[in-house]
Amino acid sequence: MRINTYISDTGYCSRRETNRLLQAGKITINGEVCKGDAEVEPGDIVHIDGKAIPSKGEAVYIVLNKPAGIVCTAAKQVKGNIIDFVNYPSRIFAVGRLDKDSEGLILLTNDGDIVNKMMRSENSHEKEYWVTVDKPVTEEFLQAMSCGVDILGVTTKPCEVTSLTEYEFRIILTQGLNLQIRRMCKALGYRVVRLERIRIMNISIGDLERGTWRHLTKDELRILLAQLY
Repeated sequence: MRINTYISDTGYCSRRETNRLLQAGKITINGEVCKGDAEVEPGDIVHIDGKAIPSKGEAVYIVLNKPAGIVCTAAKQVKGNIIDFVNYPSRIFAVGRLDKDSEGLILLTNDGDIVNKMMRSENSHEKEYWVTVDKPVTEEFLQAMSCGVDILGVTTKPCEVTSLTEYEFRIILTQGLNLQIRRMCKALGYRVVRLERIRIMNISIGDLERGTWRHLTKDELRILLAQLY
């Protein structure tokens, strides 16, 4: 089993975070610093920072209403990192990310398997956002956004876009390109003033106050898992 798969399956951290640890030389197999293509065989001893990987324990699933300014990383040296902000008593990590200036719903868990399944773009899971821009939202803008915009060398997938107010619109994406909504708007001559994610798949932010978190309900988790497995 590849080392990044092995570690994410333990629930210690996501594959993205595992890759960061690998690049920093913090992971060893049988005492030897390993690379990203290393394989873990039965009986191998894997350490991170010289310590054995702790058991995952009970699965944790949290939804946070992220404020602007919080960074979706587990790197402790980053000021305002999301792990310190939540301050959960056991190790968790974020599922995907919202950029520093964006707000709203983000999931955190210690379940590496669910992270990997949700992060696979081919699964086309819906993510819904409310966006405020610096100019009036026109029908031409909405049509262009919904049909696909050329960014990062590709054309974005068709998506659902509807007007909310003169300067606000709602958009539902099924892909996750880097800074996608901001880049789409910029390509069409608009600047994003505020961006809030309000839903991921069946999980909605509801009346959860900014800067607070809660555990997923049993029904939310059941429906989420049913869509992933």
